[in-house]
Amino acid sequence: MNYKMTIAYDGTNYNGWQKQGNTRNTIQWIFENIISRMLGEETEVHGSGRTDAGTHAQGQVANFHGRTDMTLSQMKAYINKYLPNDIALLDIEKADERFHSRLNAKRKTYVYRILNSDVSDVFNQRFVYKYEKPLDLEKMKAAAQQLCGEHDFSAFCSNKKYKKSKVRTVYSINIEKTGDEIRLTFTGNGFLYNMVRIMAGTIVECGSGERESSEIPQIIESKTREKAGATLPACGLTLKKVEY
Repeated sequence: MNYKMTIAYDGTNYNGWQKQGNTRNTIQWIFENIISRMLGEETEVHGSGRTDAGTHAQGQVANFHGRTDMTLSQMKAYINKYLPNDIALLDIEKADERFHSRLNAKRKTYVYRILNSDVSDVFNQRFVYKYEKPLDLEKMKAAAQQLCGEHDFSAFCSNKKYKKSKVRTVYSINIEKTGDEIRLTFTGNGFLYNMVRIMAGTIVECGSGERESSEIPQIIESKTREKAGATLPACGLTLKKVEY
């Protein structure tokens, strides 16, 4: 049987989603450990994407194959019982045998939160990036518009060894401000390593006046990482939703 899970986590204390040989401190390892004990056999859990160390998720999707007599509600209760308090299994359901959380994903939505203030938000500081310089929202929106569409996003990828196509489609980048918080919502068919954080950094540099939005087409055309903006910290980034 193939099972599909929807997961939320505060990624502050973890080394990202993907399991690594030198640490057990990853979301994937934690789920595989619990589910393997639940099923009584080694079980591999596939995630929709490899969120970076420190990145959060409200709607990460993962799947695994296994056999059990437990009901879905019993499985959910078992897994949540052994998860740390900053990770939660929101839902578990049966999926088609061919379903794969990463390979079948059609759209992903990420939110990057910026606290545009010189005063910390004590209750949300783990989930926002504090940026103290004034930001021009209209300039940020103009920059975001230039990044939408189908492009080779090589200039917005930190992994220089990535050999596959770096062409992705960004469907929309919405920017909203509430009080001192600015939220950038990115929706696309997929994102490269650090791509959202680099796009956010480029948009912020346009909003602060460090660069003009008119430069972005040339940055994309250059396919050169050094031409784009800074990679903003992982703390502000949350995987909001994965669509199939």
